[in-house]
Amino acid sequence: MESYRIVGGTPLRGAVSISGSKNAALALMAGALLIEGEVVLHNTPQIEDVFTMVALLQGLGVQAQWRGNTLYLDTRTLIHAKPNPQLVNRMRASFYIFGPLLARLGYAQMPHPGGCQIGSRPVNFHINGLKALGATIHQNGNCYTAQTLGLTGARVYLDMPSAGATQQLMTAAVYASGLTTIENAAMEPEVVNLADFLNAAGAHIEGAGTSTLYIQGVTQLAPRVEFSVIPDRLEAGTFAIAAAITQGEVVLEKVLPEHLHALLAKLREAGVNVVERETSLEIRAAERPKPLDIRTMPYPGFPTDLQQPMCALLTLAEGASKVLETIYESRTQHVPELQKMGADITAEGRTILIRGVERLKGARVRATDLRGGAALVVAALAAQGETNIEEISHIDRGYEQLDAKLRALGASIQRFSPYALTATRQEEVKHIT
Repeated sequence: MESYRIVGGTPLRGAVSISGSKNAALALMAGALLIEGEVVLHNTPQIEDVFTMVALLQGLGVQAQWRGNTLYLDTRTLIHAKPNPQLVNRMRASFYIFGPLLARLGYAQMPHPGGCQIGSRPVNFHINGLKALGATIHQNGNCYTAQTLGLTGARVYLDMPSAGATQQLMTAAVYASGLTTIENAAMEPEVVNLADFLNAAGAHIEGAGTSTLYIQGVTQLAPRVEFSVIPDRLEAGTFAIAAAITQGEVVLEKVLPEHLHALLAKLREAGVNVVERETSLEIRAAERPKPLDIRTMPYPGFPTDLQQPMCALLTLAEGASKVLETIYESRTQHVPELQKMGADITAEGRTILIRGVERLKGARVRATDLRGGAALVVAALAAQGETNIEEISHIDRGYEQLDAKLRALGASIQRFSPYALTATRQEEVKHIT
């Protein structure tokens, strides 16, 4: 069993370079299926979810090659649209390939996706949107089969601004004849990054970053596209919170501060000193944080993916905090794990109540999901004594070389693992049958 052993109490100091965005990279890789040719993606993070997506695409016939953090995809060899169910079950983002496969090949067969167990995550927005574009979709158990003789532009309204559904429908609409309008669309930076990538390939997409998207269908895209993945705002946010909880001083490099305004506003409210520059952030803290009230919201609101690490910070606040999780009803599994570390924290439905304590103590805890695991790492960095975090495979899904980056900032963190996350690990994922 893989685990982290962290001895807390050392302020983080120094500079850290933020990796490419997990969520953006996965969306770009799915969107690459629309292109019959070569796709070059710079700044692609080498993390478990990306390895899984590479293996998923390779199973469909796509050729993939790594050169550092640049990923080369040759999609001319795409041969079928029936992805490996075991790989699909590993992560939610696997479902993003459904629309691109359908748009390019005219058919697709997609198992229901897996991912972190953080609450209800239905795919009905995706399915209803594809049907609105003219797809015929049948469900047999946990498998969806779609066919089309040609997608047609339509007006689609999303009941909630789902980033996944927005990305899925935007890619499918690229090859739909006529104009597609997506209303109440997600405004996340990852949606904008995908739209910029598709436009670089010859798509006609307007409105990315607003609540209404307009996609004028095209018949083909460029045979070669070279593009860069944006920095991971969630990794940057995690490091910012880690700097604050350890009362350290950390410079985050290769980051876009405008993607983090909600978090930075709350850190300032908590008494953390934040200096924004064009592509970097300086985070400094010298005392316990002030208590906060936080409500997670779709972008540009406070991100649900940083709710759990922020809870870790607030366990040491001078006073009582309240956090309302409005996106995922079960994103509270970190609460009992933080309790093991001495936190005065409880969950009542979607509301998390926190009374700050003077110190946390090391304990044996378990990462139950990706961001919950990140919250335990953040807490352990500030706790007295040794913390052992088990099942860190969840954390590996979204953070590239997390332990090495933290050690470079002065943290005492060691990974105990039967293998390292290298190309060898990628091959293990690739050969799942």
